[in-house]
Parts: sequence; structure tokens; C-alpha cells
Amino acid sequence: QCDLQGLWRNELGSNMTILAMNTAGTFSGSYHTAVAATNKQILVSPLQGLQQHPSAKRHPTFSFTVQWQFSDSTTAFVGQCFVDHRGKETLETAWLLREEVLSHKDTWKATR
Repeated sequence: QCDLQGLWRNELGSNMTILAMNTAGTFSGSYHTAVAATNKQILVSPLQGLQQHPSAKRHPTFSFTVQWQFSDSTTAFVGQCFVDHRGKETLETAWLLREEVLSHKDTWKATR
């Protein structure tokens, strides 16, 4: 069974800490990105998430959002946790980042 709680690192050097999950599958934590399109200092940012059926699935799906503390943007992540035959856990995720734009006419360039 996959356990999301703990420290996770990706291949780009970002890391995420997921704190204890409640029985409904909600969790919180923090994300420290190693990659950002800004000249500002990168700060650790809070995350809030939900795991689908936390006690019933071997390879559960999950989602979480990160409110970046160093920019006017939010990122939503969706993913699934896999456990290989040796017990190694891997998260596969996709994300969308939405940054603030000054007018509705610029909305086309606000999502990555």
C-alpha cells in the first residue's frame, strides 16, 4: 500500500513534505520548488490535498494545490502513487499553474 506521508523529492531537486492524513484522506504539507520563473527568492509554500479512498487502494490517486509564497500564482497537481515489487513508492503527477494577470484579455497567457 502506498503512503503519501513523508518527504518526497523529484528529479529537478524540488521537495515536498506531506503531513499526516486524516480518515477522509485530506492532508497538508509544504512544497519547496527548485524551479521557478522568477527573480524573487523561492520560499517554502503550503499545500493542501486529498487522496482518493486512502485505506482501500494499493495505487491511490490524489490531488493537491500549492499557494506559492513568492509569486501571485497557484498550482494544482493530480497524480497517482505506485509501489513496485521491491516496495519503492513513486508519485506520477501532472500540474497546471495559474498566475495572476492584470486583465481578462490576458487570460490566455495566465495558465501553464
